[in-house]
Amino acid sequence: MAGKLYLCATPIGNLEDITLRVLRVLREADLIAAEDTRNSLKLLNHFRIKAPLTSYHEFNKIEKAYQLAEKLQEGKNIALITDAGTPGISDPGEELVKICLEKGIEVTSLPGAAACITALTMSGISTRRFAFEAFLPREKKKRGMVLEELKDETRTIVIYEAPHHLLQTLKELHEVLGDRCISVCRELTKKFEEVIRSSLENLILYYQNTEPRGEYVLIIEGKSYEDIERESRKEWLKMRIQEHMEYYEKTGVSRKEAMKLVALDRGMSKRDVYRELLNKD
Repeated sequence: MAGKLYLCATPIGNLEDITLRVLRVLREADLIAAEDTRNSLKLLNHFRIKAPLTSYHEFNKIEKAYQLAEKLQEGKNIALITDAGTPGISDPGEELVKICLEKGIEVTSLPGAAACITALTMSGISTRRFAFEAFLPREKKKRGMVLEELKDETRTIVIYEAPHHLLQTLKELHEVLGDRCISVCRELTKKFEEVIRSSLENLILYYQNTEPRGEYVLIIEGKSYEDIERESRKEWLKMRIQEHMEYYEKTGVSRKEAMKLVALDRGMSKRDVYRELLNKD
């Protein structure tokens, strides 16, 4: 029988956050695949876990995934761990999961710490709907495209950032998104854990005078529907009402329906639209 792949969430800082189930699976696994074996050894040694260890990271994620899949098909049980948090979240583990599922190998996930969720829940910003972006692309063109996509995002936005890029990222976010409410979370679950909730503008000023330290999660307020409606209305108001009517009528809707849509777009009543059209005629 084939073995099973276990995605084992490990602490993002405080070692007490590991679960009893993860500890048991790590002890019983035939092999532990780790993103950075040197870093993971500290964790495993702390809990006196002696299972065999192998590296699985961004630079061998495809080739090594097939090798691990072979071992799983031979009946080995493999535990996958990342440097910190849940494997598969902004992590090469997602490639191994895809390949295992394609080969009919059973995969299960052992829940635990994840920096994005930890930061989101303590941010004070809406948690009902959110868009997880992880690290923004470093390449300028792709980065610009992602930021433009986020410009009209109504969900809360979650972004990871390193300390040496933090200030520049805050400036770019402010330039594209405008002055939004943001929670900057750093060193989550660690001794110097900190959450600062303010505006992008204020935090840019703060980090111009305060050196960023530690790993950061940025929780950014999504664009409100009111702002989107207001901006859309500004665009419609640039058109004459007759042009606005023609825009809808060309799509095949009736004149009556076009008047209703024009009224909604412009924040007017249908009667006022009708009067405007009569005056133009």
